[in-house]
Amino acid sequence: MTEADAKALIEAAQKGDKTAFEALVVLYYDTIFKFAMKWCGDVNNAEDIAQNACMKLARSIDSYNFKAAFTSWLYRLVVNVAIDWQRSQARHEGAQLSDESGHVGVSVSRAEDEVYAQEVMAAVYALPAKEKTALLLVMGEGLSHREAAQSMDCKESTVSWYIHEARKKLDAQFGKDEQYG
Repeated sequence: MTEADAKALIEAAQKGDKTAFEALVVLYYDTIFKFAMKWCGDVNNAEDIAQNACMKLARSIDSYNFKAAFTSWLYRLVVNVAIDWQRSQARHEGAQLSDESGHVGVSVSRAEDEVYAQEVMAAVYALPAKEKTALLLVMGEGLSHREAAQSMDCKESTVSWYIHEARKKLDAQFGKDEQYG
């Protein structure tokens, strides 16, 4: 689908066309789910976050103004839903972190690497929300600092700072290991 086709779907959805909105959700659901998965690290929780994000998308599609890329706006929406979800989980159950190997580009082949990857991901999930978001957008989603800044509604230098702080915390926790960089 071309960018023009996506724009036409968005415009139609903003005018109340339910078929266009459904097509928009189908088109972007994998993106929504993938980011939710990277945010929380659990398939069931990611499904909940993705479903909530789709409901929020339905309520707020009118607020998209085409100034930034739709995916940047969508990432921000998913992040906000994920933060709300995390807060509700903390209130109801206490913050729980679970992980399976393979998130944010971590490729493991040995059991000890898998354990290390799980520890790193747990540490990433425990970062403050803005640092975690910046790190996941840039390192996990492959966005540029500029695109992440648009998504997070902040300056590019702020994204760089969040990533710097996240790396500093991860380095302090794990040290600079020659094997893992």
